[in-house]
Amino acid sequence: MTSPDPLLAAQAVTVSFGATAAVSAVDLSVARGEMTAIIGPNGCGKSTLLRTMGRLLAPDTGTVTLDGADISTLPTRDVARRVGILPQAPIAPEGLSVIDLVSRGRDPYRRWYDQWSASDEAAVHDALRRTDMLTLADRPVDALSGGQRQRAWIAMALAQGTEVLLLDEPTTYLDVVHQIDVLDLVRELHDTEGTTVVMVLHDLSMAARYADRLVAMRDGQIVAEGSSAEVISPEVLSRVFDLECEVLVDSRTGRPIVVPIGRTPEGAQ
Repeated sequence: MTSPDPLLAAQAVTVSFGATAAVSAVDLSVARGEMTAIIGPNGCGKSTLLRTMGRLLAPDTGTVTLDGADISTLPTRDVARRVGILPQAPIAPEGLSVIDLVSRGRDPYRRWYDQWSASDEAAVHDALRRTDMLTLADRPVDALSGGQRQRAWIAMALAQGTEVLLLDEPTTYLDVVHQIDVLDLVRELHDTEGTTVVMVLHDLSMAARYADRLVAMRDGQIVAEGSSAEVISPEVLSRVFDLECEVLVDSRTGRPIVVPIGRTPEGAQ
């Protein structure tokens, strides 16, 4: 689907691993200031599409554009100043402290001979404060809980100060309380800074609760996209997941909630 003013867009993108196409001729555009969630079954191409849009993977065919320019032709430093990407289950070097990790978010703004500046210091401090990580700044990242680690990585992205944030399954391995903490933080960033967010999520109700727009994928292609009410329906979820479910409406938010029933007859083994 084409946005009238896409900030980030995939145009006829195909990405293959060997003879298998993980993403097949996908068109997807993301409007400036939009919060988008990509959903779909394991192995459907969600993460591959996200990584390609973040220039971590090069498409076999097609183009990814950033503000209309082919992202592959832009200087790496320029892309890093505009697009932040957090991969699935990122791992920090052993013993690296939270503040050192967050400080790495300033790398796109500094050359090797540049001194650490007051603006760098302010950006890191603000990122730690906003993620409630100031008291843990000196703690090794590998000594943190799962939720704390996710906040530390998001703090690094905040220090990077990008206008686009791509998150690959940011709530993996987290309990429901920490899932909400992380997604509330991402939503606050979107609401207060106007950050354009694209995230891959497995929890359908969480995706419906937090995203402005949902994109459903299966077998490397987009099956449906639109508002949560348009995508989170029994018909679409049957097509995407082979899932029989009931969809309720949250009386507080007006967003859909998915109640799984079982596999559809077509998806039953």
